[in-house]
Amino acid sequence: MLQVEEELRALLIASLAGSAADYRRFLGRLGSHLRAYYKGKLARSGRTDTEAEDLVQETLMVIHVRRHTYDVTQPVTPWIHAIARYKLIDHFRRTRTAAADVPVEDAGVLVARDDHVAAESSLDVERLLAHLPPKMRNAILSTKVEGLSAAEAAERAGMSETAIKVSVHRGLKTLANLVGGKAR
Repeated sequence: MLQVEEELRALLIASLAGSAADYRRFLGRLGSHLRAYYKGKLARSGRTDTEAEDLVQETLMVIHVRRHTYDVTQPVTPWIHAIARYKLIDHFRRTRTAAADVPVEDAGVLVARDDHVAAESSLDVERLLAHLPPKMRNAILSTKVEGLSAAEAAERAGMSETAIKVSVHRGLKTLANLVGGKAR
């Protein structure tokens, strides 16, 4: 575990100093760890791998937007774990999972600071979303930002629930590729 901490921390610090290559490596390695974390947690409550992948993409997006709040003098894994755990709890709330089904564990200490970066981060999200076609952008805004269910978002958009889910999944994947520096 110490090796993972050292590796992720070094890559994030290098990326904050401007290394796009280290940022891509950070996101790739972090994505693998998050995928295993979410699959393990969701399997306990009979959830699907698709949900785990959606949570990975959402978490990577939050980490991208909030990366400047990371305190480089502190360990990175508690910061990441806190974000991942909150995304998992939000997911359970959105999908109406009973509170008894939420795995409880020590989240560690959240060492992020909240400052003017929040406003800059929301501008980053707006810029990223502007790269998406309107249907994908609206599906993500409705479900991930406003917190509507897929059924509610589908009704609002005049689309099927499946089309909303597909738009969200593809949109998040496109955003992850943009954040990771991959071409669409």
